[in-house]
Amino acid sequence: MASGVSGYAAISTRVRAMYSDLLSPQEMTRLSDSPDFSALVSGLKATPYGKYLSGLKDNELTPRRVILQIRNRLSDSYSSVVQQAPEQTRSLVRQLFRYFEVGNLKAVLRSIQTVSSWNSDLAPWDRVREVLFPFGSFSTIPAQAMVESGSVAAAVELLRGSPYEATMSFAMKRYSTEQNLFPLEVALDLNYWRRLWAEAKKLSGKDREMGLKIIGSLLDLNNLMWVIRYKIYHELSEEELINYTLPFGYHVRDEDVRAIAAGADIASIISRVYPSITHVNELLEHPESGLPKLEHLLKQQVMQRCVAAFIGDPFHIGIPLAYLLLSDFEIQDLVVLIEAKSSRLKDEDFRPLLLKTTLAH
Repeated sequence: MASGVSGYAAISTRVRAMYSDLLSPQEMTRLSDSPDFSALVSGLKATPYGKYLSGLKDNELTPRRVILQIRNRLSDSYSSVVQQAPEQTRSLVRQLFRYFEVGNLKAVLRSIQTVSSWNSDLAPWDRVREVLFPFGSFSTIPAQAMVESGSVAAAVELLRGSPYEATMSFAMKRYSTEQNLFPLEVALDLNYWRRLWAEAKKLSGKDREMGLKIIGSLLDLNNLMWVIRYKIYHELSEEELINYTLPFGYHVRDEDVRAIAAGADIASIISRVYPSITHVNELLEHPESGLPKLEHLLKQQVMQRCVAAFIGDPFHIGIPLAYLLLSDFEIQDLVVLIEAKSSRLKDEDFRPLLLKTTLAH
């Protein structure tokens, strides 16, 4: 089994080349300065995303289609990393990629539940596939068959033999009673992160250290935002909050989640984990605008850890993982820009939402 220098020589060189092709903060700023959606697309064509847009005809250059096309770059990046990563780390990378499959699965289930309210000439599958992440040959879900099955129960039956069978079968018991997708979506999320954390813990040496650090920082972000949103927006009971979050993390501990669930001061817990994030209470006073800002700050913390992974020893899985997360964050920024320019939003309404312009490349 390849490991150490011999296992990472090729992928380290490849990933560093891919990393150098990410947009710089200056390039992101130039794209942000585009006067409209058409100009933004023209600007994107002059970047590494150009090859994903070059085949589109003028009448296909819609915001939704452009977003779908640029996401193909991230899908290709995952494919490249999975193929070149040392054998012992591939399961971790594949599980990280399943984040997008979980998103697709949620979109499929939502489409089934809401199809009767759609006002569209498109068939259900034609409408849904436009919003699915381009997962390619890695997908383990029969998305089209699920959409066309006509019911959530029938769609879940089609997941037999997939990594989601046991989780969905168990969650369907509650769905059958409540007819609400919330238990299904929570079950999918928790199962995804449990599997991802377990894969990281299987590694050894530097791979384990960096895998837990990179994956753990992302897990902490999600777990914190879950418990805060459940507490503020959904007003769930303490027991429900604990059941709907994860009892582990990298810096966010089980006792932190339980403390928030029990009513402890959220700002003090965030300050312990992220000393550089201040004024948390001010953000929490106005959650409608404050929580997105808090999540933005937490994402920047993850990005900083990813950038730091490229300093020092290059022979570990942390570098490919960090690149994949940074690539995803970059596309999140581009989605913000595409939606902002197509909707003609004012600068002050979208620029604060961008992650890349505030970090060194």
